[in-house]
Amino acid sequence: MRAARDSGLNPALALALCTAIAILCAQLRLPLPWMIGPLLAMAACNFAGARLRAPPAGRAAGQVVIGTALGLYFTPLVGREVLAHWPLLFLAAAIAILVALLGAYVLRALGAVDATTAFFASVPGGAAEMAVLGERYHARVDRIALAQSLRILIVVIVIPFALTYSGAHGAEIHESIAVPFGWHGMVLLLSIAAAAAAILHRARMPNAFFFGPLAAGILLSVNEVQLSSLPAPLTNAAQLLIGCALGARFERRSLESAPRYVSAVLVSVLVAMLVAAGFAWGIARAAGLPVPSLILAMAPGGIAEMCITAKVLQLGVPLVTAAHVVRVAVLIVSTGPAFRAARALRRRVHIG
Repeated sequence: MRAARDSGLNPALALALCTAIAILCAQLRLPLPWMIGPLLAMAACNFAGARLRAPPAGRAAGQVVIGTALGLYFTPLVGREVLAHWPLLFLAAAIAILVALLGAYVLRALGAVDATTAFFASVPGGAAEMAVLGERYHARVDRIALAQSLRILIVVIVIPFALTYSGAHGAEIHESIAVPFGWHGMVLLLSIAAAAAAILHRARMPNAFFFGPLAAGILLSVNEVQLSSLPAPLTNAAQLLIGCALGARFERRSLESAPRYVSAVLVSVLVAMLVAAGFAWGIARAAGLPVPSLILAMAPGGIAEMCITAKVLQLGVPLVTAAHVVRVAVLIVSTGPAFRAARALRRRVHIG
């Protein structure tokens, strides 16, 4: 008989634990209780050796719902406003590359790791994508995956708490389309979103289960096709599944195997967050935009997690979503060439 942790009982227990912790965090009015609560619960249990597993395809299902919900914010008016800020969006993506280079420098200096691994471990362009790129350039994939997972964990915990307790929670100017809830409309809406996710997944596009539904939701919203709203319990459940999956990435052996490297990752991520926040503050003041929204838009966190934060805290959801979409697209396209250029420059300096 298989041990409970190797059977279907394991994810069921994990889901029950995450639900209980999320409800408790919601009762305590903590920031993002439906995502951060399960994330911390899973991470803590696995660090203690429990080896809990998230429900299969849980994160993908959560991303489909969240991507669809965010797409409903993009009314024609909001779409035009976001397009008006396109130079700012690409500037934020360019700054993300500079912040990644700084984080890589700190990680290499403190973590006793090679420059290639440090670089791909520091780029906020998606854990799987950076691991694949890093492997192509002979970096240590295990170190990249650990650093990318820790980066998301740290940013998801620090940013929401910092914004919430700084008083940044505000009233969103733009809200999602006020469409009455209907079961048939919701099923049709989510079916369209899931189909878009499947198409992008088959095309091997990164973050397909987020980008596909987001694109479908935006396309429907800007054309004023109103099928249904998504109820809060559904989006809460989606956050829970994402948090559960993120927390399940962590194991005790990952911390025991490289304590110096883990400490260096923590420092490099904190440095990256502070520098990104500084740039966000300057750009927001220059452009006349809300500082908290720009901090979220430029935070080196995961795209789904930062957009959920914007949605829950009602802080510039369309701008934050658009900024992270552009950032991920730019980083995926430019990370390889940027690394080759930096390596060539370093060789020239050594030769000179």
